[in-house]
Amino acid sequence: MPDSPPSPLAERVAGRLERLDLDPETASHRAGLPPDAIGKVLNGQGQPPRGERLRKLAEVLECSIAWLVGLDPDEPPPPEVLEEDQASFRLLAGDQEALLRAYARLDVASRAALLRVALKMAGPEPEPEPARPAAPPPATAKPRRRRAAPAPALDLDRPEG
Repeated sequence: MPDSPPSPLAERVAGRLERLDLDPETASHRAGLPPDAIGKVLNGQGQPPRGERLRKLAEVLECSIAWLVGLDPDEPPPPEVLEEDQASFRLLAGDQEALLRAYARLDVASRAALLRVALKMAGPEPEPEPARPAAPPPATAKPRRRRAAPAPALDLDRPEG
């Protein structure tokens, strides 16, 4: 089977690595990517980085994100390139991730319809708990002042003797 030509992203990454005299593993490490991530991009394996990982890769390669993904450097990259892949955060369950991927493929009208259906099925949102009043700051014990002994009472009616 003949080798397929490298992707434009792979060509750009390879060119920047050569220009900056970096190897793929070092660049991956500096970008906070798995050690083999850039190697996979160069070999056409796996998914290209997106979101924050793409930003960091462009920073390490000292180029713009737009240029790196093959766009006009004077135009901002499309939002979908900068969106984070939620699975990379490992915060969602598999069914939640599948639902988000399916949702992302829908057009705007279908997304709105799906949202209405989901809200109807889920019922009303629970009322937020009322905020508790803040506790007063703890009283600090003030040092007691010593009272001076009372002056002896003078009896002005009694003649001094």
